[in-house]
Amino acid sequence: MKNIFRHLLSFILPFTVLIIVPLCIEKNISLHSILVTLTGCLIIASGLIIMILTIFKFATIGRGTLAPWSPTKKLVISGLYKYVRNPMIIGVFLVLIGESLMVLSIYILSWAVLFFFINTTYFIVFEEPGLKKRFGYEYLEYKQHVRRWIPRITPYNP
Repeated sequence: MKNIFRHLLSFILPFTVLIIVPLCIEKNISLHSILVTLTGCLIIASGLIIMILTIFKFATIGRGTLAPWSPTKKLVISGLYKYVRNPMIIGVFLVLIGESLMVLSIYILSWAVLFFFINTTYFIVFEEPGLKKRFGYEYLEYKQHVRRWIPRITPYNP
């Protein structure tokens, strides 16, 4: 039960980023052409699939959550993590891009860009030094071979 609560609590972050903030910054939410709406939906679906896959890896392999207050106990370098170090954030970013396209909102697009830069700064200043401290050489080796945002073409196999 405690484990389920930990995972549910960790969803506060994506819920806030993907639902609450966009609803607060965009007051005029309406759909536009069917093509734009469907394209936005496809981008959102892609982002959600990436998020689901990474959350599953965090829970099963890493034995932790996506939240910084309940991090993984084991370094996750399988699945999408074989290609890029931060697929969760890429998934969230794609959902925000899809939302901005669906409702043609420059404000949600601006939030997506700001979210990306906030996370880049957070990873460089806090997350990566913390991973180095927790996982040592294993993380440094992984970091050397897998980029933060741009996926590899071939999977990383340590």
